[in-house]
Amino acid sequence: MLRAIRFGNASVARQWVAQCDESELEAAELACIHYDRPIRIREIAKQLPEVEQPQDMPDLSIDFCGIHCENPFFLASSAVCTNYDMVARAFEAGWAGVFYKTICLEEIKEVSPRFDVVYRDGAHGDFTSLRNMEQLSENPVEEDFDILKRLKQNYPNKVVVASIMGNTEEQWIALAKMTEEAGVDAVELNFSCPQMRIAGMGSDVGQNPELVLFYTAYVKNSINIPVIPKMTPNISHINEPAMAAFYAKADAISAINTIKSVTMTADSSVSEKKTISGLSGRAVKPIALRHILEMAQNQFLGKRIELSGIGGIETWRDALEFIQLGCRNVQVCTAVMQYGNRIIDDLKLGLQNYMAGRGINNIDELVGEELPSFVKPSDLDRTTIVYPMIDREQCIGCGRCYISCMDGGHQAITFDGRKPQIVGSKCVGCHLCRLVCPTGAIHSSKRVNIIRNGNKTAT
Repeated sequence: MLRAIRFGNASVARQWVAQCDESELEAAELACIHYDRPIRIREIAKQLPEVEQPQDMPDLSIDFCGIHCENPFFLASSAVCTNYDMVARAFEAGWAGVFYKTICLEEIKEVSPRFDVVYRDGAHGDFTSLRNMEQLSENPVEEDFDILKRLKQNYPNKVVVASIMGNTEEQWIALAKMTEEAGVDAVELNFSCPQMRIAGMGSDVGQNPELVLFYTAYVKNSINIPVIPKMTPNISHINEPAMAAFYAKADAISAINTIKSVTMTADSSVSEKKTISGLSGRAVKPIALRHILEMAQNQFLGKRIELSGIGGIETWRDALEFIQLGCRNVQVCTAVMQYGNRIIDDLKLGLQNYMAGRGINNIDELVGEELPSFVKPSDLDRTTIVYPMIDREQCIGCGRCYISCMDGGHQAITFDGRKPQIVGSKCVGCHLCRLVCPTGAIHSSKRVNIIRNGNKTAT
């Protein structure tokens, strides 16, 4: 129940405890880890709505690069899929596929420690982003390809994608051929790892459209399975390497990899030294969505290339946003590292309930549906305004909106020490007050036309 609430399924969370009696719920409360306060499971359960699950839930299956996927949820090429047992457990849990951890022909030596996080509100265990210095698979190449072969043999209905990285034309071709011989469904080309210790690999390639073009073409011409280049976000215009991949006849593009970053905590240093490395987690999602949008809007010769979305996906709503911008599957890493494979239950259930609520039976109907909503800044409506509106019954008089408007807005709120009031002649409709309100007491009113006279705005 608590997991369902945490991952965006509060409306159906009660079903998980519907058969529990009072004593069982009390025992669960005692068993829970109490970080800084008791977890009142019985109290929470009483507040949850009683909702009946639809008898026939929508189908989550979707085709990607001509490959049938039971649902759009995949493990991303990373620490969450480094051996057979890890991937097998994920498949058993319900994940549709895996982009296996990147394989290369170079010797990989990792550092310790290799992770650092930015905690939410300073609370240990709950972080908004994770910085990692991990590179590629440390397994012998032959072992990794044997793992891929066994995964596909033992789970024929799951989608197994190999991720590879070369340093020369010969390495890319050799790895691609080994991939196809392993019997996997597709191959991802890692042009994006931000912390390779060897120059000319990872994001060094992804920032160079010419190299993306050539290496993609080399691989595409040497094998017959789908080829999926993985783009780096550490670039100003992601469409340039993406277009190069398209002209090399890539079957799809996956994006994004981690964002180059720095954290300063002493306990993340390696022998008292620090470095730049990749950031992931929920904090990077808006940046990932921006890159996905730019590629989805760029119709290459009138054709939209298929997309696999990565970056900050934790709940089903996160996944939905990537799908609505044109992705046909999504890849998850950091959320699995933090919460485990079990989040797949809430990813699937949440998306199915959303589709059922809208009367959608095929996930294809969601792919790219939000693209028409996005325009250039110059095309946004600047002739109307939406004023914020304070619900005085819900307002607790904390003064947060007043302080933010005075010191970070347009001084359009007065406060008598008990309740705030919006000054319409000064309000510009920025909605900072609504965003900082801790109780949700500030709402949007209807949109109205405005008349501008010099620097003044009037309705």
